[in-house]
Amino acid sequence: MPFHPTRRGVLGALAAAGFAFDDALAQPLAPTPQCRDGDEPTVRQTEGPYFKPSSPLRADLVEPGSAARRVELSGQVLTRSCRSVAQALLDLWHADERGEYDNVGFRYRGHLFTDAEGRYRLRTILPALYTGRTRHYHVKVQAPQQRVLTTQLYFPDEPMNRRDGLFRRELVMRMAEAEGALAARFDFVLDMR
Repeated sequence: MPFHPTRRGVLGALAAAGFAFDDALAQPLAPTPQCRDGDEPTVRQTEGPYFKPSSPLRADLVEPGSAARRVELSGQVLTRSCRSVAQALLDLWHADERGEYDNVGFRYRGHLFTDAEGRYRLRTILPALYTGRTRHYHVKVQAPQQRVLTTQLYFPDEPMNRRDGLFRRELVMRMAEAEGALAARFDFVLDMR
């Protein structure tokens, strides 16, 4: 008999697993497109000059005292055959509210693991622009014992998207307003069956 979880049951399970939800960030996002068997894997991109290994394990990257706009990024990690990837590592880093990267410590850097359904959720801020680049997040995604996917995620409707030579439309996150915060969604497709 197939199991059909309820929204309340899923939210309860996530809360029990340590995920916290604010009413402002619980607003619905646009529906995720249906996964199709044989989907193309997520596009690879350069990690850039600012990657640091050994980021802390945490799902909340917001720094104390930051006045930057909050972003809650969520999604799922899938295979090309639409199977969810449990315990996939997601390592995220980005510029701060001044457009600078912390190369000494781990401000706006962290990693987490997907749940049993391949889902992830983290909180951070809207990074500032810096010379030559549009607004973006850097991400590494790795299924257990598989090759690392390194890529970047972009914001929709940014004027700098047209002028950034690295920008790729297929790496744009879906966005929704959520009472002073932004809810972003991106589903990663790893090159594995």
